[in-house]
Amino acid sequence: MKPTLRQLIAPYASVSIIGMCKNAGKTTVLNQIIRELSAAGCVLGLTSIGRDGESKDLVTGTQKPGIYVREGTLVATASELILHHCDVTREVLAATGISTPMGDVVMLRARSDGNIQLAGPSLTSQLATVREDFFRMGAEKVIIDGALSRKTLCSRKVTEATILCTGASYHKNIDTVIEDTAYTCEILTLPETRDDALRQAVEEMSDPRSILIAGDDGVWTVPTGMAPENALRDPRAAGARAVFFGGAVSEFLMKPLLMSGEKLEGLSFVVRDSTKLLLKQESCEKLRRRGAELQVLDSVNLMAVTVNPFSAYGFHFPKEELMARMEARVGLPVINVMEEAT
Repeated sequence: MKPTLRQLIAPYASVSIIGMCKNAGKTTVLNQIIRELSAAGCVLGLTSIGRDGESKDLVTGTQKPGIYVREGTLVATASELILHHCDVTREVLAATGISTPMGDVVMLRARSDGNIQLAGPSLTSQLATVREDFFRMGAEKVIIDGALSRKTLCSRKVTEATILCTGASYHKNIDTVIEDTAYTCEILTLPETRDDALRQAVEEMSDPRSILIAGDDGVWTVPTGMAPENALRDPRAAGARAVFFGGAVSEFLMKPLLMSGEKLEGLSFVVRDSTKLLLKQESCEKLRRRGAELQVLDSVNLMAVTVNPFSAYGFHFPKEELMARMEARVGLPVINVMEEAT
């Protein structure tokens, strides 16, 4: 028997939800979590790094489900949304001083059941503060509505686990949906580096965009403008075991290295988190075939994938095929969010 969302998130005090695209089912997943946990008497703390709960997506114009909470739920959202788009009876608990385009983020307790809209903090440090405030106010679990483009906000510094939502709205071709979702899961679950010397050097680096090489003589900061393939040939990179990229790792940056014939076996390429890795799947596979490994400083604990076989644009996939093929590719629990919500 497949696990329910409630069973999957039971071990974790904080969970983030991210989507592969608009209309992937993120709000449906959030509502199902609210229903299941509220029915069990669990006090929830809810916030979002973007706007969620509106009836129509402001970008695509497609219809969206609202967010319905139970009495006692804790919410962190923008002041304008509280005034105009939340119909719960509310007890204001704190003003956070965190600004958003829709006003400062305010923390409240719902004193009745009702609809809300969410728009919360956008920085990792702010989310971590709000999360701890939720716990001090009595929350038993904190749920953060996130975004795939902001995966750093789903790191373990913010939430203990993450759910990835995908489905037919991502692409009309089911093969593309499955393969791109599987690749996203792979990138999200890259291992963390265990190179303590490299980690220490990253903490002490003056320019956050620098490239560092850990080798026989310690950790060397590569001069600005020097290409990675040239840096690895430099005597100061002797015995290189890891290369840290402070900025994004793009195709433009890595293609010359892949074409250079430089020895990569046993070398680790490290980025801060998976948002910094902008490589195509083909390039990642080339690196691995040549014996290199991709690592991160901060990983994401991806615990499940939810699929929505119905597209907001008027088509759908066979649900049994989507479920079976997705399960085979991602190696994680997969839930049909539309069946879970019925």
